Amino acid sequence: MYCFYYIIPKTVHYYMQLLYLMQMDLLSSIGEWWQLQSITEVIAVITGLACVYLAAKNNIWNWPFAIISVSIYIVIFYEARLFADMCLQFYFLAMNIYGWHYWSRNRSNESKTPVSLISKREILLSAAAILAVTLLLGSVLKYTTASLPYIDSFCAACSIVAQVFLARKVLENWLIWVFVDAVYVGVYVYKDLYLTAIMYAIY
Repeated sequence: MYCFYYIIPKTVHYYMQLLYLMQMDLLSSIGEWWQLQSITEVIAVITGLACVYLAAKNNIWNWPFAIISVSIYIVIFYEARLFADMCLQFYFLAMNIYGWHYWSRNRSNESKTPVSLISKREILLSAAAILAVTLLLGSVLKYTTASLPYIDSFCAACSIVAQVFLARKVLENWLIWVFVDAVYVGVYVYKDLYLTAIMYAIY
């Protein structure tokens, strides 16, 4: 009875206090970490997540959000010395404008541009393009101050192909994005771009 009335309640109380202290310490650590984050990266992440969500919903408004996000990331990746990724954002900017135009075309006749499936020819061409861009761009960047030149170039090459497929509404663009985004998570953690790493993990 003594155990039931005293020890068990006291033990539960002790663990509740411990849990509370751990929670407060965690919240404090998260708060301190959040204060160290760049407001520009926060905006880039929010607009980046919004554009992918809207693209998945086949909503044309994904393109303006994408334009804002990639414009900010041009600066972020330059400062991180991810030069292939920085150049990729210029490409994304052009492709986002193109995609916005392509999705808007003939909207009076059809509410949404139909989605298509990838062809064998497109698979072979995209694989060759990824290999060529990785080797060529990586070979150039290794003579600069670029960080992770070949990995950065490989991710950029995959992203170029995926973006073309996205703009053309080829369904399999999502398979490429899932793969390259997983690689990007590791790259951005390595470069201390934690919010961006979280965004790509969500992608």
